[in-house]
Amino acid sequence: MRHVVLVLAGLVVLAPFARPARSEEPLRVATFAVDASPPVGSPLAYDPTKGVAHPLSCRGVVLIGGGGPVVLCAVDWIGIGNDGQTEFREALAKAAGTTRDRVAVHTLHQHDAPACDFTVDRMLGEQGINREVFDAAFERDVIARASKAVKESLAQARPVSHVGISQADVEQVASNRRIFGPDGKVKAVRYTACPDPKLRDEPLGTIDPKLKMITFWNADQPIVALTYYATHPQSYYRTGLANPDFPGIARDQRQASTGVPHIHFDGAGGNIGAGKYNDGSHGNRQILADRVAQGMAKAFSSVEKFPIRSSDLGWKSEAVALPVAAHLDEKTLVATLENRSAKVTERAKAANDLTWLRRCRSGGTIDVSCLKLGPVRLLHLPGELFVEYQLAAQADRPDKFVAVAAYGDYAPGYIGTEVAYAEGGYETQPRSSLVAPRVEHVLTAVIQRLLRD
Repeated sequence: MRHVVLVLAGLVVLAPFARPARSEEPLRVATFAVDASPPVGSPLAYDPTKGVAHPLSCRGVVLIGGGGPVVLCAVDWIGIGNDGQTEFREALAKAAGTTRDRVAVHTLHQHDAPACDFTVDRMLGEQGINREVFDAAFERDVIARASKAVKESLAQARPVSHVGISQADVEQVASNRRIFGPDGKVKAVRYTACPDPKLRDEPLGTIDPKLKMITFWNADQPIVALTYYATHPQSYYRTGLANPDFPGIARDQRQASTGVPHIHFDGAGGNIGAGKYNDGSHGNRQILADRVAQGMAKAFSSVEKFPIRSSDLGWKSEAVALPVAAHLDEKTLVATLENRSAKVTERAKAANDLTWLRRCRSGGTIDVSCLKLGPVRLLHLPGELFVEYQLAAQADRPDKFVAVAAYGDYAPGYIGTEVAYAEGGYETQPRSSLVAPRVEHVLTAVIQRLLRD
């Protein structure tokens, strides 16, 4: 130990030398992006790919602070489930030098886009169904390129001095899909493209009109913007041309006009779509994109910034067992899967449902997580989640800036509120939702725990 000599009243005293306190390392952020567009002939959600109208992307951020790196990733695909999630997250975690539980991978749920589920793909392969539903080789290539981009981004990570928060209303985009009759039951579903003028004239219903934005700054220089908005993203689809639809177009427009990387996440939009404002006309895609872009621009121009340190980064993750739907029957599903006379779509649906049933019965869980950045709380949730979960989370912590990314693990399908399963409608019928009504109590309890400091 080094000492300093002090002379006190004629006595020589050796005292420890006081070293200056080390300053805390700043929070750092790295951005990455790769093309996620499928090749011609590769399956989209419903049709083979004929071409690419607008490139799909896999993009995200790596946050480097207290507790190890955190990776947030958004992909322009319809959904990533089961082992698709596992492989994606493990690869990004390895590239970032972190653990899988500190990685969140979400999709934006576009329909002219691929689906990724390596578990279901293996099950279909055993039945001789190959590359008709999934293109695992292409999807693993995207994962490999995204992992390489993550690793390379770390050398370019920039210090963050401030985090910005802002929000703005998005006008005439989101509307509730579930139209109720006088008996309190769903009488019709106003899908994201709705040609019926009577359904378009129905009330707006429950939505979250706010687009939320979190920005990272180095002094006065914006580094990256994360945006969150709850709605199904379809303007029209089944074109055979891969495209990120209106939210992806809006994101790309804003990135081009600002020069700031933009990463967009679909919020809890399971029961939300643009149907009130969209009759399916092809020209509406750009109109809806412009409206979302206007919301992004308003949010970007009204940022409230606050200083941030590395120690202000917090992450909590909880493995959750969601209750499986009672209608799933293994014998029936196996019979459909093995029925060579059935349509491929029917057999693929049976494989999907069987995978989830067996996963739940074997004690499988889904990771639900929350990122803390000072007053910011970012929730990362599974499935096609109803907007009520997002609104409840924000109401639970009105003292915090709470944003929600849904469409994480796609395996459970739609996740409604308990009452919604008795109300009827497409989203909560057996073909759509693979969880039991009590899922609301399970998931809400987890969300509340994660939002507690």
